[in-house]
Amino acid sequence: MTTPAATTASPIVSGTTALPASSSSSSAAGTNALASQQIAGNFQSFLTLLTTQLKNQNPLDPLDTNQFTQQLVEFAGVQQQLNTNSQLTTLVSLQQTAQSTQALTFVGKTAVVKGDTAALTSSTATWDLNVASNSTVNISIANSSGQTVFTGQYSANAGNNQPFTWNGKGTDGTQWPDGQYKLTATATNGSGNSVGVTTAVQGVVSSVDLTQSPPLLTIGGQTYTVSQIQSIAN
Repeated sequence: MTTPAATTASPIVSGTTALPASSSSSSAAGTNALASQQIAGNFQSFLTLLTTQLKNQNPLDPLDTNQFTQQLVEFAGVQQQLNTNSQLTTLVSLQQTAQSTQALTFVGKTAVVKGDTAALTSSTATWDLNVASNSTVNISIANSSGQTVFTGQYSANAGNNQPFTWNGKGTDGTQWPDGQYKLTATATNGSGNSVGVTTAVQGVVSSVDLTQSPPLLTIGGQTYTVSQIQSIAN
């Protein structure tokens, strides 16, 4: 793909992290523990009443044992549900810990993520284009205010992660300041039919916010989740 001329510059970033919040997990665990205590107390009371009734029932007109059995089954079902809820809470907590650990390993590395907004730094901004087939791609770049600052048309071959680098110069030659810019791309083939094209951005992971669930990675001033990462490199 033909791209506007640009000078390459590596942004300098620093990694910062925050401790994850665990108040929701503690609250859920406390609720499950209280419920377990309550059902255990009720079950013991039920067994006491059951034993008393069996001891004092009329031998000529015994109580219906099917009712006792049904109540026992209901108590057992409630207890099993409480145990299941407790296990699910533990699994959710483990998953959140795993997500946080994974996110921390990305700090300082270059990541490619799904997105259309990139940072223009030292008059250089780069997007990756994923083009379904050979086509003509129409590029439009807008600043943070939504103003279109650059438009262009280029030939592209089919393929993923094709870099498009912009030097910060507008269509009229104006040099735009560093900041956040959004790229919109559409494509058509030789027959004039639309061709699928998606965009991605790349940058160094400067920080991770572990107070969010899932954790948020900061790349070029924008935040992304781990699931949005397409590739990672040192």
